[in-house]
Amino acid sequence: MPQPESDPIATLGEVDPRKVGEQEFVALLEAASELADDGAGDLGALRPEQFARLISRASDDQIEAVMRRPELRERILDEVFRRMGEHYESERASAIEAVVRWRIGTDDDLLRYECVLAGGNCTVSKDPQREPRVTITTPPAEFLKLASGNVSAPMLFMKGKLKVAGDLGFAAGLTKLFQIPKA
Repeated sequence: MPQPESDPIATLGEVDPRKVGEQEFVALLEAASELADDGAGDLGALRPEQFARLISRASDDQIEAVMRRPELRERILDEVFRRMGEHYESERASAIEAVVRWRIGTDDDLLRYECVLAGGNCTVSKDPQREPRVTITTPPAEFLKLASGNVSAPMLFMKGKLKVAGDLGFAAGLTKLFQIPKA
C-alpha cells in the first residue's frame, strides 16, 4: 500500500491549494486521476468534504487551469456525477419524477449528463435519451463550485453563469434534493 506522501489521491485530500502554484495543482489532480484510471487508486477515495475543501481553497485560476484539460475535466465531472446518486436525498425526494439534463461547458466543448430522478433514486447517464423537465447549462469551473457547495445556484444564475431552460421553479429547489458537501 502506498504511503500517503507518494499516493496522489491521499495527498490531494490533504493539499492546501493556496500553498501550491497553478501548474502544481493541475499536476497533482492529473496524477491522482491517472492513478485512478490505472486501477491503482480510486478518485472515490477522496471524501466529499475533502473535495469541497479543495475547491473552496483553490483559486479561480487553479480551477480554470484544471478544467482547460479535456480528459481531466471529464474524469472529475464523471466522478462528481457518479456520486450524485449517493448524495440524493431519497426520503425527501421520493415522490419526485423528473429528468434533469446538465450541459457543462460551451457549445463547442460540451459534456452532457442526464439525471433521472424517480422512485427515490438518482440515476446518471452520459447518454441523454429522455425529455428533460429542466436543462441546466454552466461552465465547468462554476459547476465544480456549485457541486462542492462553494457557490449558490441563484448567485450563478444572477451572474449569468448558470442558464436554465424548462421548469425554473423545479430548478430553483434542485440543490435541496442533494446532500451537498461542506468544506
